[in-house]
Amino acid sequence: MGIGTTFIEQVSPTFANSLDTLCTRMKLAAGSVLFMDGDQADNLYLIASGQLKLSKTTNDGKELNLQVFGAGELVGVSGLFERELTYSSTAVMIEAGEVKVIPRQSLEKMLIKNGEFCAEFLRWMGKMNRRMESKFRDLLLNGKIGALYSTLIRMTNTYGKVEEDGSILIELAMTNRDLAQFIGLTRESVNRMLSDLKKQDVLDILPHGYILIKDLQYLKDAIFCDDCPPDICQI
Repeated sequence: MGIGTTFIEQVSPTFANSLDTLCTRMKLAAGSVLFMDGDQADNLYLIASGQLKLSKTTNDGKELNLQVFGAGELVGVSGLFERELTYSSTAVMIEAGEVKVIPRQSLEKMLIKNGEFCAEFLRWMGKMNRRMESKFRDLLLNGKIGALYSTLIRMTNTYGKVEEDGSILIELAMTNRDLAQFIGLTRESVNRMLSDLKKQDVLDILPHGYILIKDLQYLKDAIFCDDCPPDICQI
């Protein structure tokens, strides 16, 4: 993740330490399901290590990748202060790691007792909502090509590493099918668009599923990018 964008980076050390007193730790292998869409949302999960994918399956069986989270991120926040809450997506570990399990009711009690923690949590939730709103806006308004370009831009902010020549390596291994599921397109459509971008020397496809962005400005110009703050323009 980019600097200052994870949950742990956005809250105070005091809040983070207090959360540790509520949690239990759980080690998970790659492929482990943390929760399913529709399950009772009794816990939140703070990722200590590894990577986790949130996905949603449509009625016709199509899987849409919503987000990929790494260390320091909090997932499973369906809401707070409601009696009956269910998860709205499925969480699967794509890289083995450890998560901290935080009972939702325990967190609610902590927030009620400490107004400063509550303000920090609400500030973080607001930023997450703006991030998702901007993502869905781009997917809806920019069409298929724009959706891919927007997703690549967001990935450079989330997983990008600037190389010596100014190009940006997206340090998240993905197949073209994985990328298609972030956008809601077919793998074949994504293959064609990536091939076109490679011919124009905008990007390069590296071994093991990594993408090197050579001309980020081309992608931004093509979708009339608003240059949102990097902490909002995330995948």
